[in-house]
Amino acid sequence: MREAPGEGPPPPRRTREALTTGLAICTLIFLALGIWQIERRAGKLALIAAVDARVRAPATPAPGPDGWPRIAAADDAYRHVSAHGVFENDRETTVQAVTEQGPGYWVLTPLRTDEGWAVLVNRGFVPPEKRDRTARREGEPEGPVTVTGLLRLSEPKGAFLRRNDPVGGRWYSRDVAEIGKERGVPRLAPYFIDAAAGAPAGQPIGGLTIVRFYNHHLEYALTWFALAILSIIGIVVVRRADR
Repeated sequence: MREAPGEGPPPPRRTREALTTGLAICTLIFLALGIWQIERRAGKLALIAAVDARVRAPATPAPGPDGWPRIAAADDAYRHVSAHGVFENDRETTVQAVTEQGPGYWVLTPLRTDEGWAVLVNRGFVPPEKRDRTARREGEPEGPVTVTGLLRLSEPKGAFLRRNDPVGGRWYSRDVAEIGKERGVPRLAPYFIDAAAGAPAGQPIGGLTIVRFYNHHLEYALTWFALAILSIIGIVVVRRADR
């Protein structure tokens, strides 16, 4: 009997068994990856809910020295906090930033609290022409103030592909320890506060913190499950060749 055009003899049995085994292994791997992404999605949704609750909660006092060792991202990032004290304006630092307002700088100023310790406050964003403090002296707070905002963890080691250059005055990330060392700020908290909106005109624009977590785990899971289904189809095709 002549073979139909385009058809050939089925692959050897050993080859079919190897293909079946390989596809079965791939199916298990793809299923495991899909389940892993589902688990990660559940964790990400829990994190988003927890952070949203912290952001919306009433402000609590910013942690003092006794609480610094216990600060952790899982429990404290984006907590709504407040602190009372006096800005040490002569020790401010500007850090490069890109926001919805365009490119410019974050203005970080130590706040010396009533208890004697300090915390860096990201007072907000200024455009390049306002980077120099003399361009915004009018309206700058000089007496006791109360700052409310979101607790943020330090950003050490600079930004992606750009390391901080304290000597040159070029800062690309809000590295609390390095800024405190360069500016000579004693008893500095290991975190900073992103100030809320409400600064006077001409002063840094606060309230620009973006609280966003990418959550594409469902799409990734569906992709892995689709690959698992294709692998199963491949097994069926190969097994049919045994008939």
